[in-house]
Amino acid sequence: MTRLHVFIRDLKPGALVDSVYSLVNPQTGVTRNGKCYFKVLLRDSSGEASARKWTFEESMLGEVSATGYARVVGRVEMYGGQLQVIVDQIEAVQISREDLIALLPATTKDIPMMFDEVAALLRSMDDPSMRALADAYLGDETMMAAFRQAPAATNVHHAWIGGLLEHTHQLMQLAERMLPLYPALNRDLVLMGLFLHDLGKTAELEWERGFNYTTDGNLVGHLVRGAVWLQVKSLVAARSGPKLPADALVALQHIIVSHHGQLEHGAAKLPATPEAIFVAALDNLEAKSTSAIVAVARERLRPGNAPFTERVWSLDTRLYRPDPLKHASAGAPAAEAVGHAAHEEPHA
Repeated sequence: MTRLHVFIRDLKPGALVDSVYSLVNPQTGVTRNGKCYFKVLLRDSSGEASARKWTFEESMLGEVSATGYARVVGRVEMYGGQLQVIVDQIEAVQISREDLIALLPATTKDIPMMFDEVAALLRSMDDPSMRALADAYLGDETMMAAFRQAPAATNVHHAWIGGLLEHTHQLMQLAERMLPLYPALNRDLVLMGLFLHDLGKTAELEWERGFNYTTDGNLVGHLVRGAVWLQVKSLVAARSGPKLPADALVALQHIIVSHHGQLEHGAAKLPATPEAIFVAALDNLEAKSTSAIVAVARERLRPGNAPFTERVWSLDTRLYRPDPLKHASAGAPAAEAVGHAAHEEPHA
């Protein structure tokens, strides 16, 4: 990038924009007047902002989004209480590896610390065949390097560098605290299942051109890839340690392919063991809670901001942003704003 980058967090109403951003979910829409327009989320390491280009031809979409990054020239406006960039010009650009630091969000947590804690939990498992399986994964430096860097999603939850590790670490820490309340659950299966459930995302996603799906992700997906890897790693583990029982291998594969919980949510099978049900429920809790926390962004809430977010499609709702106990006396929007109708796209 040759020009001074203007971070998303520093955008102000009325400001002019001429910067390079990562493009999230670029697509076209149609106004009530039947005109095609371009809509996208602009992203950098500081946050996201919606953008619209009201004069746009659908045939331009591929060219604009070809690299995943674009130079955006336009102005910042307030719409529905949210910042929105009105784009005058947009063109795809190539960026360097150094630019990724500015253009992709990253975890604020300590990556080596999180990885060490995940490894320690795996090595605390009781069954020696499970520990041997864990070592087969932890000893794969290429896979573990990707595990430390990968996002957990392109835009739903933990969509940032290190997001997969952060999500996995959080889940395993939650499980370690909750498992004493459910002594009938097999701790080894739960911990290993949580470690493995999304590991296939290191092949499903790529994060050097923004967060996108790879060919493997589009054609195979992380559930199937994770189950295939497990078959291979169990053979690797058996060369240097006790062989994993066949039923344990199938139970772990079942956790991987069922952890989305419902068939309509992408699960290959409905969870059908106590451990699989626990993993699917805990995964859903952690992912949705994080999505909600990120969407409301209470740390950036200021007087005059809209009390509700736009619809968060992964949660199928608009979220009320203020913490009523912390913002009640700080000029936050009043409670009567509850029920405010969702806004529609304006006329171009």
